[in-house]
Amino acid sequence: MRPLSAFSRSDRRRVTRVLADIDDTLTTEGQITAEALAAIERLAAAGVDVIPVTGRPAGWCDHIARMWPVAAVIGENGAFYFRYDRARRTLERRFFLDEPTRAANRRRLEILGRDILTDVPGTALASDQAYRDADLAVDYREDVAPLPPASVDRIVALMTAAGASAKVSSIHVNGWFGDYDKLAMTRILFRELFAAELDAVKNTVVFVGDSPNDEPMFRFFPFAVGVANVRDFAARLKARPAFVARARAGAGFAEVADAVLAAKKVRRRAAVLRPPKRASRRRVSRTPARRRPRKRRSASRGRAR
Repeated sequence: MRPLSAFSRSDRRRVTRVLADIDDTLTTEGQITAEALAAIERLAAAGVDVIPVTGRPAGWCDHIARMWPVAAVIGENGAFYFRYDRARRTLERRFFLDEPTRAANRRRLEILGRDILTDVPGTALASDQAYRDADLAVDYREDVAPLPPASVDRIVALMTAAGASAKVSSIHVNGWFGDYDKLAMTRILFRELFAAELDAVKNTVVFVGDSPNDEPMFRFFPFAVGVANVRDFAARLKARPAFVARARAGAGFAEVADAVLAAKKVRRRAAVLRPPKRASRRRVSRTPARRRPRKRRSASRGRAR
């Protein structure tokens, strides 16, 4: 992984879209920071589409598509994309699998989830599981005490033994039934929303991520960037991003946004109000002012007192 400074200005100038993971890429310690959200807004204002590509659930993605300054959002590791049409005030939902298939898969995932919680002590279903449509999220360090790597590997093994796909994020292990991932849904999104084949335009796209569930994107995009905490998963990553930011999490994403915008000569707005300009000083003549002569009182007025 090369430093972000090795990402050439000419390549950054061609960027038209930025895709980004959410947890520990846009967020920092579980929260979206003002710095990261402002970076998304500045990219959008400069004409660069931002598309979060996350393992988070459909319920969250409904909110993100509506409320964030993004072009669309891919959720549940590629199970769908959502796009909010602001002109028509409608949310467009595009799933990889049809509803009957997803319903059958949810019943299988429910059984798999119970088996994992029984087999791996300390695990729990993710707190956002109730808002998921197509996958199972097992918490190993978000709302539970962090589990050792052996426990994470055991969760993955149980999922794959059941015939599910399994990916490790920075907080969950996600499992699903279906031949898709983040990259597969990204291809569909580009074809349907932008009338573009992803292979033909991948050199105009930056992907920013941090963990093993981003591997398909790290492997495919020549201008994939990891925020600094991607190094925490160095031993687990089979595919690594081309570049790495100096800063971690949301600050690292803002660093990437600044690099893209700098190449496009878009200045970053100051986070605080600039002090008012000093008023120009009036030039004062050094010639001393002429003293006006004092009036003498008449003698008669003086005697009258």
